[in-house]
Amino acid sequence: MKRDYFSRRNLISLLPLGTGLLAQGGLAAQTSSGVADASGGARIYNVRDYGAKGDGATLDTAAFQAALDACNRDRGGVVLVPAGDFIVGTIQIKSNVTLRVAAAGRVLGSGNPAHYSAGTGVPPRNGNVVLLYAVEAENITIEGPGTIDGQGEKFWTGRGDETGPVGDPSKAYFERPHLGIFYRCRNLSIRDIFLRNSAYHCLRILSCSYVKFDGIQIYNRVNFNNDGFHFTDAEYVKVGNCNVKCQDDACMLGGSCRFVTVTNCTFSTRWSVFRIGGGLTENIAVSNCVINDTYGCPIKIALGANTRMENISFSNLIMNNVTGPISVGLDSARRRPGGPQDEARAPGIVRNLAFRGIRATVLSVRGQYPEMPFETGYNPGEVRSCLTLNGAGRDVIQGITLDDIQITYGGGGTSAEARREIPEIGGEYFEIGTPPAYGLFARGVQGLNVSNVRFDLATPDQRPAVVFDRVRDAAVNGLSVQGNSEAESAVRLHDSQDVLFSACRVLTPSKLFLQVEGSKASGIVIDGGDLSKSVAPFHVGAGAAEKSVKLRA
Repeated sequence: MKRDYFSRRNLISLLPLGTGLLAQGGLAAQTSSGVADASGGARIYNVRDYGAKGDGATLDTAAFQAALDACNRDRGGVVLVPAGDFIVGTIQIKSNVTLRVAAAGRVLGSGNPAHYSAGTGVPPRNGNVVLLYAVEAENITIEGPGTIDGQGEKFWTGRGDETGPVGDPSKAYFERPHLGIFYRCRNLSIRDIFLRNSAYHCLRILSCSYVKFDGIQIYNRVNFNNDGFHFTDAEYVKVGNCNVKCQDDACMLGGSCRFVTVTNCTFSTRWSVFRIGGGLTENIAVSNCVINDTYGCPIKIALGANTRMENISFSNLIMNNVTGPISVGLDSARRRPGGPQDEARAPGIVRNLAFRGIRATVLSVRGQYPEMPFETGYNPGEVRSCLTLNGAGRDVIQGITLDDIQITYGGGGTSAEARREIPEIGGEYFEIGTPPAYGLFARGVQGLNVSNVRFDLATPDQRPAVVFDRVRDAAVNGLSVQGNSEAESAVRLHDSQDVLFSACRVLTPSKLFLQVEGSKASGIVIDGGDLSKSVAPFHVGAGAAEKSVKLRA
């Protein structure tokens, strides 16, 4: 009778991946000839085989770390989190590792602060205590379809990080863990997973390149500063098909971020969705996104001295029940109300920004999320807000396009608000107070193109629809606005030059279409359109010369 003999290589190949000898020894077990096993870099490492209990009570940090380390030593593979509730503290992911959480698997952050530490090598800015982290690693993947839950509600103290414009650093709470921090990593992919309830930011991506996020579901509304995606100095980033509900910035692009696309996502947050500002920010495209119930500022761009931003595009956006839909601020002299001015610093640069295909309903006063266990209050500048382009002082914002935009505002603005002076600051959107226009307020802008824009009102508003202050070289074509017979005008210009209005419409009765003011006003042309609902097409006053405006039939 013929007998079959198995070589050691054949015997190993019959063992289940991720179990037994392979799970314990990994690639350290080689063939007798010294040649690495054929499955090197492709094994599955089940955390239960390394001692994880997944019973919702045992701390499984050591078992997770052992599985991750073995996978890294063996030139990579998949660390599998099977069904169960696995409680962990700080764990580190290394190169060539995929962390896969099964559908019925949950990775739960411990509620004990003693189980966490700062990520080794992670910069301390905005805190570096963390649940999952990687430093100077490459080829990392975190994937679902399971859940990673930081249980951040267990870290609630009522304190935030105090990094806002009026924050008090002495009261900051930086010791609570972020859900994930990745520093100086390359080829990072996170996909098809549910991330929820961080004690701090959800995902911090610092100085990383070639990052891809796809199909991520984020729910992060249990603590202060509950950001969604927080990118700093990142490049070659793709975010797609994600759903984010958070308490703070949903998609922060800070420092110098370049070559970033965000598409086919939904967002909801108390503060900002796209918060952009820092060093050199360029080549960013956001498209096909839905922003819902955002009670802050969906698009918030704020820059100061020694910074530059250019070539940014937002297109095909739906904004439903939001406040302060878009705010672009440039302020090189000072960043806070009442703060010291420094005219010696190199001015910041903001240029070539486009906003196209936007449909929005804007609330006069923000709402409150019924499921969020605390309120954050609101600032005066968040009430009756509008589109804001704000170059403060000597700063000039260059090359802005607003095209194919339809917005319905809540209204309620007063005549006093229509004439209030806006402070010469351009930092956070809420610092300037309630704007003097219900639709668009532009100050210190050169090269402004407004095309096919319509502003409607849910309730009457005594502010103009549009206010330009120190705007130069502007073309406004196809603007449709609601007037108010009790308001001074539908549009007001102050010290603005070379502005062309063509094919504009006033939709409801008003005293004037255009009020022109300021001794520097010049080169203003009204060309055609339907201004029949205005008693007069324009009026010149407050130092402006009669010749500053020309009316064409």
